[in-house]
Amino acid sequence: MEAKVVLITGANSGIGKAATLRFAGEGYTVLMACRNLEKSRPVQQEIINKTNNTSVYLKVLDLASFKSIEQFCEEIKQEFDHIDILIHNAAYFNHGAEYTLSPDGIEITFATNVVGPYLLTHLLKKHLSKSDDPRVLNAGSNIIKHFLNPKKEIDFSNLRGENVNDPSHSVYTNYRNSKMALLMLTFKMAREFRNDGIKVNSIQINGAKMSKEALQKVKPGWRVIAHIQNLFFRPPEFTADLYYDLCTAEEFKNQTGKHFNHRKDVMVPAKVNSGIITDIKQGIGADVFPAYALDENTIGKVWQTCKEFTEQSSDKAP
Repeated sequence: MEAKVVLITGANSGIGKAATLRFAGEGYTVLMACRNLEKSRPVQQEIINKTNNTSVYLKVLDLASFKSIEQFCEEIKQEFDHIDILIHNAAYFNHGAEYTLSPDGIEITFATNVVGPYLLTHLLKKHLSKSDDPRVLNAGSNIIKHFLNPKKEIDFSNLRGENVNDPSHSVYTNYRNSKMALLMLTFKMAREFRNDGIKVNSIQINGAKMSKEALQKVKPGWRVIAHIQNLFFRPPEFTADLYYDLCTAEEFKNQTGKHFNHRKDVMVPAKVNSGIITDIKQGIGADVFPAYALDENTIGKVWQTCKEFTEQSSDKAP
């Protein structure tokens, strides 16, 4: 197992930390890709101490910055000859924040949750293809259920600061759009990387218990709701175990372009205009995803948008 290398973004807290602990405990070499090294070093040491696995490495990575992604990938390529598993766990969701642009002039949520994973995966594609069983897992969210409403669509009109003072700006809406875009990238990447032997899948996360630190970031007016939700959310370890199984189990070795639920079942597109009863069942269940996710025109637009944005990258991701 010592040759197996897993890279986890956002590995210093929540599900990412739990996943790092699980993989390290199983003997994997784990690369913790984190934005804040000061916050992450104690976590790294805690995991090493708990697992007695010294092959837990901490690397700085800001998914909102092309420069950071490029530097990170250069370091990885110099220090490791391959990557077996890439888990896109990190995500931006700063409740109540104002409209913000990334260092590359992209709306911060879309930059972190969509463009960053796109660029990182492309820059590490050759390293992934050197593995005998390369797998990429994208962390999705049940927030995409909003798109069960056929009137909902991803808004591409304000990704470059076209209207920084837009009164309708909402971090929640941006997050919702980014998670749908990430699912679309999953389907597209699975097709694009098939010939390289790289499997790309997604998992729909229904929420996880928030830490006290995370709860403090929620606006006071919404904090009560967050506390109530915490009573019903599963601990991070539950989803971390799903990460592990989907990325290592033999039964998923040949699965690609799939969206999994918390039971590790493959989700299917929802039925459209099937009546109120069916709509309710689809809305509260965990068996379907919005059919909008398979809209080829929008998938193409997400892909092309990422491609155009990342042409700024010195590596010229395709």
